[in-house]
Amino acid sequence: MLVVRMSGSGAEPFVSVVTPFHNTEAYLAECIESVLAQTYQNFEYILVDNRSTDGSGDIASEYARKDRRIRLLRTERLLPQVPNYNFALESIAPESLYCKMVQADDWLFPRCLTEMVTLGEAQPTIAIVSSYRLIETEFGGGGLKPSQTVLSGRDACRLFLVGGVFLFGSPTTVLYRADVVRARKPFYAEGRLHEDTEVIYEILTDRDFGFVHQVLSFSRRDEDSMTASVRRFLPDRLDRLILIKRFGALYLDSAEREACLASALDWYYDGLAKRWVRDRLGTRDERFWEYQRKGLASIGESVRPELLMRHVAAVVLRKVVWPVGLLG
Repeated sequence: MLVVRMSGSGAEPFVSVVTPFHNTEAYLAECIESVLAQTYQNFEYILVDNRSTDGSGDIASEYARKDRRIRLLRTERLLPQVPNYNFALESIAPESLYCKMVQADDWLFPRCLTEMVTLGEAQPTIAIVSSYRLIETEFGGGGLKPSQTVLSGRDACRLFLVGGVFLFGSPTTVLYRADVVRARKPFYAEGRLHEDTEVIYEILTDRDFGFVHQVLSFSRRDEDSMTASVRRFLPDRLDRLILIKRFGALYLDSAEREACLASALDWYYDGLAKRWVRDRLGTRDERFWEYQRKGLASIGESVRPELLMRHVAAVVLRKVVWPVGLLG
C-alpha cells in the first residue's frame, strides 16, 4: 500500500521515480543512493532489471530489501533500451502525480524532487519541468534569464529551433506530470534516433514548461556510459536537423523554418564533411555513417552527395588556408 507522507503544509504529491538498468553494476548503487537521499520523501522508486548478467540485479535486490519505497521489477526477456524505458514508465503507480526518470549511470542532487515538484505545484499548467545539470565537469542547460521559470511549450521549443538554446537535457534531467506519461502508450516512440527529445516536442505543443534555476542532476560522460559511445557521431547536429524537419511546421512560421533548416543543414553537413575527410586520412568509421543513415531515415532523408561534396570542398579549402585544428 502506498502511504502519503503528511507535512506541515499538507500532503506531498506522490512521485514515481524509475530507473531501468542493464549491466550498470559500476554506477547503479550511486544512482540508487542519490534517489534515496532526496529531501523529498513521498515517492516510490521502481527499479527495472532488464536481464542484467553482471552484479546489477544483486545490488538492486539488496536496496529493495532494505527500503520499502523500492519496487524491483524484472523484464521477461532482454529488451532494447527504448522498450525497456517504456516498460518502466508503464509500471508507475496510478496514485502518482509526477514521474521522474533517472538513468542508471546518472544521479540526482538531494533537492531535485523537492525543487521540481514545488515548481510544478505552483503552476499546474506545466507538463514538464527541467533544470540545469552537471555533465561531468561541464554545466548544461543555460540560456534563460533567472526570472524565467515558466514558459509556454511553444517558446521553450522555439528557443532551440531558432537559437540553439537546449533546455531539456537528457531523460534524467526532466520531470513529467504523470498524467502526461499515462496518456502516451508507448511513451517514447520506437524507431526514433532521439526519442527522448522528440517526445518533449510532441507534448509541449499545447502545454507549459517549467525550469528550475539550480543544478539538480548529474550526467556521466564516462566511456562506458550510455551516451559516451555516440558523442563522436554529431548527435547535436543531427538532432537539430531532425527536430526542425519534424516539428518546424508546428513551431515556426514558413520564413523561420526555411532559415532554420538552411542553418541546420549547413552545420550538419559541415560536420559530415570533416568526418569524410578524416576517413580519407585514416580508417573509415562505419558506425558513424550508420548512425547518420538511421537518423536521416527517421525523417525520410538520406545523405545528399552533392551537399556533402560541396562542404568537403569548403573544408579542404579552409584546411589549406588555415591548417591548424580544423578537423577537430
